[in-house]
Amino acid sequence: MQVSVEDVSSVKKILHIEIPEQDVTREIETAYSDMKQNAKIKGFRPGKVPRSVLERMFKKDVNADISSKLIQESLTNAIIEKGLKVIGSPQINPPELESQKPYAYSATVEVSPDLEEIDFKGLPLKKAVYQVKDEELELQLKMLQRNLAKQEPITEQRPIADGDLAMIDYEGFQDGKMLPEVQKTDNYIMKLGVGAITQTLDEQVVGMTPGQCKDITITFPDEYKNPALSGKTVDFKVTLKEIRKEILPEIDDDFAKQFGKYQTLEELKADILRDLNHRYEKRADQDIQEQIFQTLIERQSFEVPEVMINYELDGILAEIEGTFQYHNTSAEQLGLTREHLSEKYHDLAVKQVKRHLILSKIIEQEKFELSDEEMQVAYQDMAQTFGQPVDHIRDYYRENKDKLEYLKHTLLEKRAIRLIIEHGKIDEFKPDANEEKQE
Repeated sequence: MQVSVEDVSSVKKILHIEIPEQDVTREIETAYSDMKQNAKIKGFRPGKVPRSVLERMFKKDVNADISSKLIQESLTNAIIEKGLKVIGSPQINPPELESQKPYAYSATVEVSPDLEEIDFKGLPLKKAVYQVKDEELELQLKMLQRNLAKQEPITEQRPIADGDLAMIDYEGFQDGKMLPEVQKTDNYIMKLGVGAITQTLDEQVVGMTPGQCKDITITFPDEYKNPALSGKTVDFKVTLKEIRKEILPEIDDDFAKQFGKYQTLEELKADILRDLNHRYEKRADQDIQEQIFQTLIERQSFEVPEVMINYELDGILAEIEGTFQYHNTSAEQLGLTREHLSEKYHDLAVKQVKRHLILSKIIEQEKFELSDEEMQVAYQDMAQTFGQPVDHIRDYYRENKDKLEYLKHTLLEKRAIRLIIEHGKIDEFKPDANEEKQE
């Protein structure tokens, strides 16, 4: 067998493979010999069917089977011979098999990039040290207060005003036809002035009285949050059913007790403070990781196989689709096609693949391995997170080897990140007022 490798790029190769004529002939002879012994053809006794008859009836199928077998065996040997780290499925357009000739074909493969050893020690890193302010704590309490707010109808006969809660029925039309994106909705409650749909709608509802129906025309901005409505002019039919007001509970010990975990307001505040500090610490850690990978990616120049990008992109899109489903919508309803989302998140997928490859190289460099104790800790953490017995978590991964390998690699990646941070030169700083406000 003759094998040559054509370099399309550092991660894309074309294998040119030629199988000798004698090997092809041997496979053909074997195939027809086996067929002759087992073929049942009218007019011929078992084992006595002439080769010419078999070729006339089955040549196309026999050649297809032989070429498939030859490709499967020779391609595996060729990859091993050339020491290629192939990822994904090879692309092959197999030619037809011909007798008394060598069988030659080409296979396009992608290979994992060969990274140079990564010097990750001593990276200059900046860590933001955030401090929770009193107003942040108060804001969180007010958000919880609003979650526990009760609504009461306003019995006073008056027009609705800015700041009131409006219970409305509405539906939207375009050119006289009902618009699916603004289908009929009953008992929708919105606070006037917030602009839950648009500020224009709020302004037009102000002054209506319960029971009143009103036609309101709204032109949505080009950058509207729902792309399916961006730039559209919609005729709304709105009926105000009821005016309501919010009754907010007092923020005191009784308020804290309603959450079932606390006896006093101070206990609730302490928990909120811990949560805010945890969020800031997590944000600071994410910032450091961004700095790490931005630096390492700039230092390492390497191409990324398209198959790895597509795999990562599929994961990103699946996560986005899951978010849409959680909110009872879909990309199609929002006017987003898979092609649009793929284009939007392609660069992110490339960056994510580069991160994984860099971490994999560091894991290889440092000869990281997971101990049984580390795996046990991981199982216990997941058991606590999902509220399942540890044995159930462990058994699940033992029965799903691919997921187990993914879990192990994820744990090793986290160890590699910790190692980079431990060896980094971290300069702590306090963000300015504008940065803290954004946070």
